[in-house]
Amino acid sequence: MNAKPSASGLSSGGTSPRVTASPEVTPAASFDAFGLPPELVETMGELGVTEPFPIQAATLPDALAGRDVLGRARTGSGKTLAFGLALLVRTAGRRAEAKRPLALVLVPTRELAQQVSDALAPYARKLNVRLATVVGGLSINRQVAELRSGADVLVATPGRLADLVSRRDCHLNHVRITVLDEADQMCDLGFLPQVSDILEQVPSDGQRLLFSATLDRHVEQLVRSHLNDPVHASVDPGAGSVSTMDHHVLTVHPADKYATATEIAARDGRVLMFLDTKAAVDQFTRHLRASGVRAGALHSGKSQPQRTHTLARFTDGDITVLVATNVAARGIHIDALDLVVNVDPPADPKDYLHRGGRTARAGQAGTVVTLVTPAQRREVNRMMSDAGIRPTVTPVRSGEAALTALTGAKRPPTGTKANGGNAPFRGLGSRPGRPVKESRKAAEARKAAEARAAARVRRGR
Repeated sequence: MNAKPSASGLSSGGTSPRVTASPEVTPAASFDAFGLPPELVETMGELGVTEPFPIQAATLPDALAGRDVLGRARTGSGKTLAFGLALLVRTAGRRAEAKRPLALVLVPTRELAQQVSDALAPYARKLNVRLATVVGGLSINRQVAELRSGADVLVATPGRLADLVSRRDCHLNHVRITVLDEADQMCDLGFLPQVSDILEQVPSDGQRLLFSATLDRHVEQLVRSHLNDPVHASVDPGAGSVSTMDHHVLTVHPADKYATATEIAARDGRVLMFLDTKAAVDQFTRHLRASGVRAGALHSGKSQPQRTHTLARFTDGDITVLVATNVAARGIHIDALDLVVNVDPPADPKDYLHRGGRTARAGQAGTVVTLVTPAQRREVNRMMSDAGIRPTVTPVRSGEAALTALTGAKRPPTGTKANGGNAPFRGLGSRPGRPVKESRKAAEARKAAEARAAARVRRGR
C-alpha cells in the first residue's frame, strides 16, 4: 500500500495523521503575491479574477511549493482555483505520453467535472496545458481518443476512470499531482473503495491536494493513508454559518404544500427546488409547466446530455425553476442564484448544507427555505440543530402576503393548477405523510391521457 507516514491525529483521538495547521493567513491583495506566471495573472485579470478568496490565500503558497494540502471550505468558496492554479503551474512545460496523464483531479459528479474543466480551461490554454475530462454518461471511445492523443491534466469521476484503467486505456503511473475535490461526497456516494484503489496506483511520492466541506471518518481515512504531513487550511466552519445566507422554515398544512411550492416557483427570478425522488421531481416539473412556469428537471435518471442542456438553460434563464434531487446539491455553480427551496426537507444535515450551498456563493446574498409539515417538525428541528442552523420559523399558507414577503411568491401564470392544492400529487406521498387516494375524476383524466399516449405510439408519432 502507498501508505503515507504520519504522526498524531486530526482529532484528539490520536489515530489520525498529524495535520500541520497553517499559520494565520493575511489575504493577499492580488494574485501577484503568489509568484504566478505573469501571463496567467494577466488572463485572470481579463476574466475579473483579481483578489484571492480566503481558501486560495490559505492554500496556494503551500500547493505551489509542492506540499500536500488538506483544505476545508464550503462549496462556492473558490476551491477550484485554490488547487487548479497550482496544479496547472506545476504541470506546465511538461508533456504527457499517450494514456499517461501527469495530473489528476477526482470529483464525485459529472456536473462538477464539467464545472472544474470549464473553470480551468482558459488558464490551461494560456499555459499550453492539455486538459481532458472523463465522466460516465458520455462516449467512452471519444474519451479514449483524448487520452491517446495525450492529456496533461485529467478531470475524472471515479467510476469512469476505473473503467478506463481496467481497459488499459489509462495508466496512472506518471501522475505527479492528485486532487480530490469534494472528498466527503465521494465517500458519501460509495466511491471510497474506488478512490482508494486509484490512489494506490498513483506514485506514492507525488503531491496530494484534498479538499472537502467536512472532515468525517472516511475523509480522515483517506488523509491517514495517502497524504504526507499535510498543511491543514480550514477557512469556513460550515455552510450554515455564511453571514450572507438566510435560513427559513415555513410550516405548511400538508394539503397546501404543493400549492405553496408552486407559488414560490412562479416568483420573478430563478429558484432551485429540491425533492426526494426522481419520480417526484418529474411529476412536480410537469405540474409547474402545466401551470405556466418555465421549469426543468434534473436527476440521475436523465442522460448526461439532457442534464447538461437543462443546466445550461437554467444558467441562461431560459427556464426559471430547476427541480432536482440531491444530484444538484454539490458541484453545480450558478451565478446570482438567490433562493433554494427544500420542498422535501433533507434528512441529513450535510445534505441540507450542500443544498443551501448553491446560493450565497462567493459572498453573494441568498436564502434557503424549507417547507415543513407538522409531522416533520421534530425531525427537521433535529436535522437543523445538527447542521448548526437556527432558522426563522414562519407559518404560511398559499396566497398569503407573508409567503410573498419571504420568497417573492405569486400566483402562477395560468392561475388554475396551483389553486387545486395538492391535487396533481395525490398518491405521491412525501416521506412523513400518508398518500392520498386518487380521486375518480383524477383517475379518469389520467387514464384518458394514457390512452392518448398509447394511440400516438401505435400511429408511430
